[in-house]
Amino acid sequence: MTPGDLEDREAYIEAVLSLVEQIPAGRVMTYGSIADLIGRGGPRQVGRVMALHGGGVAWWRVVRSDGSLPDSHHGEAVARYHQEGTALRGRIADADTLRVDVATALWSPTRSA
Repeated sequence: MTPGDLEDREAYIEAVLSLVEQIPAGRVMTYGSIADLIGRGGPRQVGRVMALHGGGVAWWRVVRSDGSLPDSHHGEAVARYHQEGTALRGRIADADTLRVDVATALWSPTRSA
C-alpha cells in the first residue's frame, strides 16, 4: 500500500462519517445513497466503514435499502428510533418484519429536512 492509497482510504472514511453525522434525528440514509453522494464505492464499502469506524456517529441512521438492519443492531436501534420519532413499519416485537419506513424517513443533504 502506498501513502497515496492510505490517504485515499482515510479520505473515504472521513467522507462517509462526515455525511452520517449530518443525518438529522428521525431521518435515515441507505448505505447505497451514501455511496452515491460520495461518488465512489458502493453499499458494501460504506457498510465496511460503518462497521469499523462508525461507533462514534449515529450508526442507526444508516439502513439497508429495504429499511432493515442487521440482527445485531435491532435492539439498540429500535430504542433510538422511538426516541427520535423515526418512521417505522412492521411489528416491534418481530425483528424480521420491523423496518424503518425509508419512503418517509429518507434524508438527503440536497433536500430540506
